[in-house]
Amino acid sequence: MSNPLPISEFLHGGDYNPDQWLDRPDIIDQDFKYFDEAHINSVSLGIFSWAQLEPAEGQYNFTWLDEMFDRAEKQHINVVLATPSGTRPRWLAEKYPEVLRVAANGQRNHFGERHNHCYTSPIYREKTQAINRLLAKRYGKRANLVLWHISNEYSGACYCDLCQAAFRDWLKAKYQTLDALNHAYWNGFWAHAYTTWDQVAAPMPNGDMNVLGLNLDWKRFVSDQTIDFFDNEIKPLRELTPNIPVTTNLMGGNPPTSDVFFDLDYQKFAQHLDIVSWDSYPNWGNDYESTAKLGMKTALMNDSMRSLKHANYLIMENTPSQVNWHQFNHAKRPGMHAMASLQEVAHGADSVMYFQLHQSRGASEMFHGAVITHQLSDQTRVFKDVTQVGHILQQLQAAHATNYVAAKVAIVFDYDNLWALDDARNYAQTTKKYWTTIQTHYQYFWEHNIPVDLVSTADDLTAYDLVIDPMHFMMSPTFAAKLKAYVEQGGHLVGTYITGVVDRNYLAYLGGGIPDLTATYGIKVAETDTLYPKQHNQLRADTYQKYAVNDYAEIIDLAGAESLATYTEDFYAGSPALTQNTVGAGTAYYMAARGEQAFLADFYQQLDEKLKLSPTLPIKTLGTPVSIQVREDSQAKYYFVINFSHEPQTLTLATELTDVLANNHPVSGQQSLAAYGVRIFSNLK
Repeated sequence: MSNPLPISEFLHGGDYNPDQWLDRPDIIDQDFKYFDEAHINSVSLGIFSWAQLEPAEGQYNFTWLDEMFDRAEKQHINVVLATPSGTRPRWLAEKYPEVLRVAANGQRNHFGERHNHCYTSPIYREKTQAINRLLAKRYGKRANLVLWHISNEYSGACYCDLCQAAFRDWLKAKYQTLDALNHAYWNGFWAHAYTTWDQVAAPMPNGDMNVLGLNLDWKRFVSDQTIDFFDNEIKPLRELTPNIPVTTNLMGGNPPTSDVFFDLDYQKFAQHLDIVSWDSYPNWGNDYESTAKLGMKTALMNDSMRSLKHANYLIMENTPSQVNWHQFNHAKRPGMHAMASLQEVAHGADSVMYFQLHQSRGASEMFHGAVITHQLSDQTRVFKDVTQVGHILQQLQAAHATNYVAAKVAIVFDYDNLWALDDARNYAQTTKKYWTTIQTHYQYFWEHNIPVDLVSTADDLTAYDLVIDPMHFMMSPTFAAKLKAYVEQGGHLVGTYITGVVDRNYLAYLGGGIPDLTATYGIKVAETDTLYPKQHNQLRADTYQKYAVNDYAEIIDLAGAESLATYTEDFYAGSPALTQNTVGAGTAYYMAARGEQAFLADFYQQLDEKLKLSPTLPIKTLGTPVSIQVREDSQAKYYFVINFSHEPQTLTLATELTDVLANNHPVSGQQSLAAYGVRIFSNLK
């Protein structure tokens, strides 16, 4: 897909809040001088600025924002203009208290924090549209406006009466009748049946949280209602500025708890965006994993964001140094900022943007990293690191029109499945780890420079030679049929334990599962053994070594498949642990057990060799911790070679290439790669 941004350069900049410094014009003057020095070509304005734009109802102050547009235009700086709904003015909350959220305990929140607003409130929807319309009228024709930044990091739920009523309407539209709803929720259990629609309420502590279908539908509703609020926000922008694309900054998770954001269905949300953008905050330099391991996890997050629209995306926020909300707010080591920034560009990002350009002097994020710190200096290590990245992005200008190379491998990721599996009252809460499981399957491909897409159940699978579908606990018959058709047409599929257990209403499949799934994998699951952390089994086959089995081991019966590996211990010793089934022109593999990483590496190596998945690259390395990612267009390929290690590495170029960061100087043979270093080569002569 082509990039919808009306510019031909990588964006380098980020959140700028000059409204915090209106009493210090000298600081704003200095900021813009520093922007030029650091090769900043973009500023994100207006985020959280509603109180400054509309200090009292119907009274507006756009003078300061007018000046920022003028200053930016004089310096050829692009503007990403935010709608200010991420926080509301105090007068709005005081006059219209319905705009404030109600917590799950039924108590309305006080004014404060951010995102403390109700997405259903008619007043809040009216007011956000009104301010957005004024912004669009005033700035929509400004030459340097390149993108609308809608609100900020949508998240959270409201339990007010308005939201409860909207939830009931959502359920009525889905189920039509109470009988259908009661059946879907299996409400005969524990006498939970509804007799009127008014009895239906969002799941709350000490309430109906044991109705699993209700829990899942509430998550679906919150996601849909958030998207509906977003659509309401952008109506005046679509009307008045149809040529200016819209985005909102999606989020990763909060490491080390999770790397993926669970609250909203981003696969649905992305359909409403012109371009995907996200806020990337890996905890580089932590004490519990190697930089290479974190590099792999961050690569997966970037691939997941790119895959939302199968197109280039934006980094809307990252930190040039440290954050202020991690458990430990570690500074990036020398070289890490360029390493991290260019990794994201290598995976398809068309920007490196920061929160924040100028560090806030007070309040909750006053110690969050910034390009311009409290020292007000261009001599800090961080400022020099940012300047280096800005210079590199300018050197990469010719690569801006390129895209991440097409993937032959896809991993299925489904939000309904994530939510349902997390809420399942089975297995083990601490070891289910759906996203971590995806990471373990992704690892081999990242270590061997094999591009991967993350696909939804709605995506077309036919473009991929290999599709991996781990732990697909909640699966529809429609998707099972899609998998079968994919394999019949010559595809190769890998599935795992805890797959095809419940339907999308959270009801268990009866009689041995989904018929199309059984036909595809050629197995039937008899039972699942959940192991304690200190318990292990093993699997073994003639073509494989002996490998440890952790956490989960399914006992399966063959129904047409061939056993490739068997368990060695416990009452199911000798029964199949890995199978292969031929369906039409393709092959489906089923991993009945959670094997150790070495097992996955050896298994995928054999598939790699069989399917010829590894790209032919003109650069040879010793592998991990060096990653090679490729962006290309019809004219050239750009090879991003990144060292995720504190030790220097050596590369060997099999053919002459140009060194992009050395004025496209021709190079060949052995090349050095510094610790946390990045080299970018091109075949463009």
